[in-house]
Amino acid sequence: MMRKAMWVLAAGFALAMAACGGGGQKNALMAAQNAYGSAMRWGEFESAWARVDPEYRDKHPLSELDLERYKQVQISSYRELDATVLADGSPARMIEIGVINKHTQAERTVRYREEWRWDAEKKTWWVRQGLPDLWTGG
Repeated sequence: MMRKAMWVLAAGFALAMAACGGGGQKNALMAAQNAYGSAMRWGEFESAWARVDPEYRDKHPLSELDLERYKQVQISSYRELDATVLADGSPARMIEIGVINKHTQAERTVRYREEWRWDAEKKTWWVRQGLPDLWTGG
């Protein structure tokens, strides 16, 4: 009886470990999206920028003026509305962001689509298109 219980326990442990290891890319995506979303929620735009695809960052550098504009807003909400898979197999999410102008205290809502790219070499996910445009809506 004890031997059977140990076998069941060992099998359950092996199954749990396989479930954790088998979804490596999926778990990495969830971790990257959570980190990016958290940075956005707390207004840590430089941290969010670090999650943007390096190729995009090289082609579209974030200027000091851009950074100053982001510092003029506060994020009141950041939520996923929908998750889809693009034609090339990449994940995408429709996001709704509550944005408050720190000077006027006026709040508005911005929607935009996050697209993610897997970097097999670095084993990480990147946001493809940069930070959301919080001034023209996407």
